Amino acid sequence: MRKATFIIPAIVIVVAIIMSSVFIVDERQRALVLRFGDIRTEIEEPGLNFRIPIFEQVVFYDDRILSLDTAPIEVTPSDDRRLVVDAFARYRIIDTRQFRLAVGGGGLREADRLLEDILNPQIRAVLGADGVTSNTILSSDRAELMQRITLQARALAAPLGLDVLDVRLKQTALPLQNLEATFARMRAEREREATDERARGEEAAQRVRAQADRTVVELVSDANREAEIIRGEADAERNRIFAEAFGQDPDFFEFYRSMTAYERALNGENSSIVLNPDSAFFDFFGQPGGRAPVVVPAPAE
Repeated sequence: MRKATFIIPAIVIVVAIIMSSVFIVDERQRALVLRFGDIRTEIEEPGLNFRIPIFEQVVFYDDRILSLDTAPIEVTPSDDRRLVVDAFARYRIIDTRQFRLAVGGGGLREADRLLEDILNPQIRAVLGADGVTSNTILSSDRAELMQRITLQARALAAPLGLDVLDVRLKQTALPLQNLEATFARMRAEREREATDERARGEEAAQRVRAQADRTVVELVSDANREAEIIRGEADAERNRIFAEAFGQDPDFFEFYRSMTAYERALNGENSSIVLNPDSAFFDFFGQPGGRAPVVVPAPAE
């Protein structure tokens, strides 16, 4: 009975010691075995492992891709238009021993602080370099700038046991105090461009109108000239035809002209006319068949 009293607690103590000496490293983790704060073993592969209870401590670190969101900072590109940017980074712990030496017991919180201290100066340096304007940052060229920041941050983060995989800008905006001034300048620029466009349009319209007026004058002048030529040729042809016709029968021509004169003079609105009876106008009134007889005055006695 007394033996059982001592054996059972001993078994419990042995089992507790064995259980406390065994630990499992998950496939998503890395681990360090510390003995009185010094690194004794670095475990990178998942599986079952052992430690000395009480004397050794196991610290686990995440082996997955981690993220960091930086606080917004102001940058000044080469065109002196200040911007407020905030970035995010993706990184991994690749050297657990070096990471432990760098961050101590601070863990991931201390790692985020150290990495942000690396990223912010690199963001300011790259985005504020010569030739980098705010338009460059807001254009598709930003990907190249982010690649430069990633490479520089990766080199500086290597002593921390970190590998910076990617850096991206989440937001790019103007400082609040500059927004109104920027909008006013943009409005002024757009109004100036609109004024220039209207002036160029009015100038082009005047040229078109002047050319159209000139074309109209030229066309009308050419048409009038052609019309005068045609009328002149028609009049000449008419006169030629009349001359040929009149030359064939002068008496008929004289009769035709007298009839035409009667028709025009004795119309419905003016049927009275006062002339000398001996006027040639009445040559065809004296005889039904033709001209009035010529009266020869008698010789004086």
